[in-house]
Amino acid sequence: MGRNAAQVFSGISPEQYDRLIQKAQAAGIALSGNSGTATKLGVEVSWSYSPATQELTIQCLSTPFFVKPEEVYAKIQALVNESLN
Repeated sequence: MGRNAAQVFSGISPEQYDRLIQKAQAAGIALSGNSGTATKLGVEVSWSYSPATQELTIQCLSTPFFVKPEEVYAKIQALVNESLN
């Protein structure tokens, strides 16, 4: 599938971002650093985090035909919200 609109999360402190990275790694998603791409089970995402602006941008780059990008974004939203609490 083609590229989808990015999700932007504001007000993410460096500590919250660290928790998010740890949760993603625990789930088997190879996130590290402030930007990059990761692929798991055919789902590819890119991310970029700015500690200065405390803004996190995540974009679903591709999914297998049986996974809708909306499902990926819902899971991302849930993971980010968990990390903020």
